Amino acid sequence: MPPQSSPNASTTQGGSASESVLGRRALNRALLKRQMLLRRQKLSAFDAIERLVGMQAQVPQAPYIGLWTRLEDFEPDELSGLISDRRAVRSSLMRATIHLVTNRDFLALRPAVQPVLERDVYRNATYGRDHLTALDVDAVLAAGQALLEERPRTAAELRRSLGPRWPDRDAAALAYALRGLLPLVHVPPRGLWGESGPVALTTAESWLGQSVASVRGPDETILRYLAAFGPATVADARTWSGLGGLREVFERLRPRLVSFRDEHGRELFDVPGAPLPDPETPAPPRFLSQFDNALLSHADRTRIISDGHRKALFEDHMMRGVLLDGFACGTWKTERTHGKVTLVIQPFERLSKEDRDALADEGERLLRFVANPQGAEEFEIRFTRET
Repeated sequence: MPPQSSPNASTTQGGSASESVLGRRALNRALLKRQMLLRRQKLSAFDAIERLVGMQAQVPQAPYIGLWTRLEDFEPDELSGLISDRRAVRSSLMRATIHLVTNRDFLALRPAVQPVLERDVYRNATYGRDHLTALDVDAVLAAGQALLEERPRTAAELRRSLGPRWPDRDAAALAYALRGLLPLVHVPPRGLWGESGPVALTTAESWLGQSVASVRGPDETILRYLAAFGPATVADARTWSGLGGLREVFERLRPRLVSFRDEHGRELFDVPGAPLPDPETPAPPRFLSQFDNALLSHADRTRIISDGHRKALFEDHMMRGVLLDGFACGTWKTERTHGKVTLVIQPFERLSKEDRDALADEGERLLRFVANPQGAEEFEIRFTRET
């Protein structure tokens, strides 16, 4: 295998694979740069969400923390305003998981990931398979669309409305099919900072005033993935999107891409001109939001977390990662008691005093962000015993 080349070569020309080899740190710094984790950016929330090709949003408040850790002077009201004004929406998209995307990205991404959502419905062991056999699915979708265009409804409301019309079917399966097969969005107040509410759904056309195209190829989606997460393998793109058949897509795109090899000889693809910082670029401590895509968007995640630490990260069911020198070094959570909010940091390994102090400084800024601005809350940072 050839020695690792300068990561700044081979970024401006498309065509056949180069012999440049990108090591783990080079891939790490490329990911951090594109994910705005090397330094906070002066960027609007709208533009940041588009640059990231959406943000994981199973936890409604997660995108707020994700933007805070990436942007200068981010204020939660900015994102709440985007959601209230229908310029950003939450919906099932990549990997059939809930993402926050801009309104125009929803229209672009939803048809591209339609096969992922269909597969999730029909292969779902609880709600798919036998529950949908010999069912007139089109009739169910038409009935559900009419209900949801009338007003936003919860899954429970859909079950109560659809169940009597198909009494021999599982009403929960009917509602689940609607959520995967129709282009639906979650409506506020759920998703607004400091507020809550049930998951209420309506059609994209009702909410955004535009219909979603029925078919759209994945090419542009994959190019945007590479810009935000590359250099990456075909398997990495599959992990991020949930889409199959991507080898053919990458071969079709090859003339528009540059390529490298990783240390295992796997071919990495990238978009020309995308940043590849020096592997020794300093990386500040960062607290990632729950299920942050920076941790979830590659088949080989060693560019940001070691195989040895990956299990420990998954033991935190919210996957709240802490980065030190660009790599996951632990998990975090907040605890509230009367008048006090505590940041609990669980390191994977023993930390030096210098590293603990650096995490504590960044952690205090995180606490000031998540704390109630109207309350006189005390802050505490606690490190649990290192494993």
